[in-house]
Amino acid sequence: MTPAGEATQTTSLLPTPGVARRMAAFVYEGVLLFGVIFIAGFVYSTVTRQDHALRGQTGLQLFVFVVLALYFVTFWSRGGQTVAMRAWHLRLVTASGAAVTPRRALARYLLAWLWFAPALIAAHAAGLQSAAQIFTLLIVGVAAYALLALLHPQRQFLHDVVCGTRLVTWRAKSPR
Repeated sequence: MTPAGEATQTTSLLPTPGVARRMAAFVYEGVLLFGVIFIAGFVYSTVTRQDHALRGQTGLQLFVFVVLALYFVTFWSRGGQTVAMRAWHLRLVTASGAAVTPRRALARYLLAWLWFAPALIAAHAAGLQSAAQIFTLLIVGVAAYALLALLHPQRQFLHDVVCGTRLVTWRAKSPR
């Protein structure tokens, strides 16, 4: 049996972490991504010579979207863990327990925007301008999306079900 086959067998037997633990990792990931987004914004504004925050806003949003895609796809397809996932002992694998391919990781990244898209679309449709109102709507949307996992027999999030991925509890073996 190959080492890859062994990894597939062992990860397919690992338990799915609880929704609360995955949400804690989600929040921690958001804190870490603040730095990634800050640096991306600095690079974008420097390269484009952006002299006003509202000029080039769409370009900045697209740039950050691509930077985040690179971040997640790279980490998920090379080891299955972002920095926050390592801290919370989580790993992304396919439904069968295999490593995630870059294509599947990209699909998961795009579908993971379901966490935010409904709330952002609703805020836009309602014409909301207040940051507090939009933030509140986002919190309600994220909570509703997380609660949807409770309806799935294995407590999987919708984007994981569609992409054929799952999060597992993962503790790397320490080198001897």
